[in-house]
Amino acid sequence: MLVLFETAAGYAIFKVLDESKLQEVDSLWKEFETPEKANKVVKLKHFEKFQDTTEALAGRQNTFTSPVVAHYSLPVSAQGLSVKASHSSLPLRQHLPCCIHRRPERLLWQILTCFCFLSLSRYKLKFSPDKVDTMIVQAISLLVDLDKELNNYIMRCREWYGWHFPEVGKIINDNLAYCKSHLPEEVEAEVKLAAEISMGTEVSEEDIEYRTQLYDYLKNRMMAIAPNLTVTVGELVGARLSSHAGSLLNLAKHPASTVQILGAEKALFRALKTRRDTPKYGLIYHASLVGQTSAKNKGKISRMLAAKASLAIRYDALGEDTNAEMGVENRAKLEARLRHLEEKGIRRISGTGKAMAKSDKYQHKSDVKVYDPSGDSTLPSVSKKRKFEEVEEEEVATPVTVKTKKPKKEPVEGQLSNS
Repeated sequence: MLVLFETAAGYAIFKVLDESKLQEVDSLWKEFETPEKANKVVKLKHFEKFQDTTEALAGRQNTFTSPVVAHYSLPVSAQGLSVKASHSSLPLRQHLPCCIHRRPERLLWQILTCFCFLSLSRYKLKFSPDKVDTMIVQAISLLVDLDKELNNYIMRCREWYGWHFPEVGKIINDNLAYCKSHLPEEVEAEVKLAAEISMGTEVSEEDIEYRTQLYDYLKNRMMAIAPNLTVTVGELVGARLSSHAGSLLNLAKHPASTVQILGAEKALFRALKTRRDTPKYGLIYHASLVGQTSAKNKGKISRMLAAKASLAIRYDALGEDTNAEMGVENRAKLEARLRHLEEKGIRRISGTGKAMAKSDKYQHKSDVKVYDPSGDSTLPSVSKKRKFEEVEEEEVATPVTVKTKKPKKEPVEGQLSNS
């Protein structure tokens, strides 16, 4: 059986070598996983290439009159011809009705994967006249990114080479000229003169090993002076805290809340001035326990670590023992607490389980009777004397009314003479 396949470049005719493979339609794709397997199923018999776009357009409009049918003899009577279900199969069906297979889509879909790269490339390279400024936007974005990267590399080059020859940075201001090995004659003479009196040094192996030796020295001194603090937060963070406070004794005078935000004073005062949230950690953020915590638990673990570190600092500064037992114990507690915080969401049960596990509060329903001591005696009760305050209250409550006599009227002088 032959297979006719249409592409933008021309027409391809494949010969099916093993037609028994077409019976298992669902697993047909496995035969086209690699080019070696595909060559065992189909073989390219002929490929008719279009000479120009005009011929390709004419071939797409009328497949039956295309060069592949007019100039190539197809042995369709013996083997049959499979055509993709499109407009090209309509004129062929009129002339070859008995040789056209009705369902070649599965086989043609596998052949289509071989030409998929052609359509994909044409789609990517397609030019849109509506967006003629797209290349300008892409070009300026790429140029800005390149300038940033070049600036970073050149500044790093100036910094590194400045240890060896610092004077050349003032002589050559151009970044590209600074990286070149050949310079103009006038600049070359000035560079040679500066090289004779240069203050730079050669980078030796001792300079590379000095950092390792300094780190080992710091680690040993911290374990000797502040072992508990070193075990709790690490030697680097402990040394930074001591350096920021001035000494280990000054650091011991700070409370745990100050140790927590030590090193973030600018952010603290800026937050207080703008009335925003204060920072949760300072130099203690670089501790290993805080670094391995999730973002939502960093504030909690930094607060707990600052509390334990404050105890360790006071123990190291004011204590007489030089062991690190307390630091190891506090470190174990913090790691257990960190594990509990990280697994809190996993251990949490659902709402239905909480409702089933919840029990009502126990309430004792028996009535408690109180004994009345007034029933012990049958004697009449004697009234007690009232207090002076009670008497005054009664007098104020009942005001006393005083009767006043009416004054007698004196006789008038005229009345006395008449009498």
